[in-house]
Amino acid sequence: MGNIKFSSQFIEQAFLGNRVLDYLICVLLLLAGFGIIKIFQIFIIRRLKRWAEKTATTIDDFLIRLIRKIVVPLAYFGAFYLSVNILNLNPLLKRIINIAGVAILTLFTARLATVIISYGFDVFWTKRDKDVGLERSLKGILRITKLIVWGLAIVFFLDNLGFKISAVIAGLGIGGVAVALAAQAILGDLFSYFAIIFDRPFEIGDFIIIGEYLGTIEHIGIKTTRVRSLGGEQLVFSNKDLTNSRLRNYKRMGKRRVVFKLGVTYQTPLEKLKVMPEIIENVIKNVKDTTFDRAHFASYGDFNLVFEVVYYVMSRDYNKYMDIQQEINFAIKKEFEARDIEFAYPTQTLYVAK
Repeated sequence: MGNIKFSSQFIEQAFLGNRVLDYLICVLLLLAGFGIIKIFQIFIIRRLKRWAEKTATTIDDFLIRLIRKIVVPLAYFGAFYLSVNILNLNPLLKRIINIAGVAILTLFTARLATVIISYGFDVFWTKRDKDVGLERSLKGILRITKLIVWGLAIVFFLDNLGFKISAVIAGLGIGGVAVALAAQAILGDLFSYFAIIFDRPFEIGDFIIIGEYLGTIEHIGIKTTRVRSLGGEQLVFSNKDLTNSRLRNYKRMGKRRVVFKLGVTYQTPLEKLKVMPEIIENVIKNVKDTTFDRAHFASYGDFNLVFEVVYYVMSRDYNKYMDIQQEINFAIKKEFEARDIEFAYPTQTLYVAK
């Protein structure tokens, strides 16, 4: 009985405003919380990890990494915070713990946001065939995004500490409007850069035509895009100019439609004129990687009878198109010479009155 009485008196003893019993309950809750989290790690996360290794998708692996690196450490702190808060703490110590809790919560929330955004960019990059140029651009956007996220996190943390952030934000807002008005061109190019990256009207290596300029995309920057022209010089366009222009991207062309005309003399007999479409059709059909569309006696020219021919080259390569056109021209020349069909050239006939 004496031991029981001594034990009850001991646990009712008060130290620093709390009974020994309160300290014991706090420790038991802390150990129980840590134990539950550890069991969750051993039995649940390990099984989920083994299951994720068997699947082809990456989202499950990403979620498990997220749980292990962010959710589990946050859960440990949550167990500590809840167990300590049952004690009657000194106001200063309690404030320190609360500030530490807000700081850790802000830290892990910001980390969670940046990790999710980074994973989204990785998925986007993988779906775009892991383009090296796109990877460089996405890394630049990711840096800006992380800067914004951590800036918001710091603002949130300072606001919870009692600083009057609203006045600072209002001042920054007015300053931001002034900066935005002064830098409209730069911001316009920046937003156009985002449009180019995510909408992808063109990529590095694409052959494009913009108005009278044409060349291959060499570099896509935050403000400008550089194009290597056929003459060898580098053309520099602002991103806003490109997104506002009517742009022709020849690399996206699955096949090339070719239209050309040829003329024969007015002295060509009607019988030969009638067989010319068939001759041209046979020539084109015998050339590899082409699809014949039509050939017609289209019009009477000033000095020739005009035939219009349409066919498709089943490639977007310009050099291959020129090789095929050359081969077709040689073959037509050969067939016309064999049939005594003469090509026309500018001539004039003078009638002199006697």
